[in-house]
Amino acid sequence: MIADTEQARAWNGYEGGHWAAHHDRYDLVNSGFNDHLLHEVTPGDEVLDVGCGNGQVLRSAARRGAHATGIDLSEPMLERARATAVAEKVHNVTLIRGDAQLFAFEEGEFDVALSRFGVMFFADPVAAFANIARALRPGGRLAFVCMTDAHDDDLATVLRAVSGVLDWQPGHRHTGPNSLADPSHIRRALSMFRQVRIEKITAEQVWGRDADDAARFLGGWGLVRHALRDADASAAAHVHAALVDAMRRYEKPDAVRLRGTAWLVRAVRP
Repeated sequence: MIADTEQARAWNGYEGGHWAAHHDRYDLVNSGFNDHLLHEVTPGDEVLDVGCGNGQVLRSAARRGAHATGIDLSEPMLERARATAVAEKVHNVTLIRGDAQLFAFEEGEFDVALSRFGVMFFADPVAAFANIARALRPGGRLAFVCMTDAHDDDLATVLRAVSGVLDWQPGHRHTGPNSLADPSHIRRALSMFRQVRIEKITAEQVWGRDADDAARFLGGWGLVRHALRDADASAAAHVHAALVDAMRRYEKPDAVRLRGTAWLVRAVRP
């Protein structure tokens, strides 16, 4: 069963296809946050990766001696995760297509649940986290990273350069990538957990080889592409040029490197 059919369409359509096709690039953007999550993993753990996507965190947990189960809505990304696990000879993983809000996990099946930017899209966050809590053993750990309000990181600075064209509104929304930007909303959603800790963290994010490459990649990101869906060729070219100019300040000799922010959230099942 799927609670949010709109998200399922997106992640099995263009969005999921783009992330799967560019899995290595998205991992360069997000992998700086991995160690904060993997700190929770110990050998022998049963790990649940919620919104596992292309599976980098999943494979990393498995390499630490855990058995890692990943769940995601996106079949294109799960196919990529399966193929990469086989290619890298990581065998102690299980992949499930499903909605973590509704999936019938065994009660107390996991020692730890992780997510790298995969928990912001639930139709009902309270119901979803309650289901995840049920899947954890008593004393089981939850750790995830999610987007902040994005006013103070480098990507926000880049996107402000095209704010007249793109409908990018940082801050809390009920659904989508900013849905958990407000820490008070996170605490309400995790009311069934104890020892809830929320910490802002930063990581370097590699967006491309140079400003033009980074701007083209960012332009293919679902949020930007959706905002440009009605733009003509002239407007799209204007946006790309503005993104290139904004990215230039972050160019290093080897790559475009932005400072990203996230909330690191940790909690324990009673």
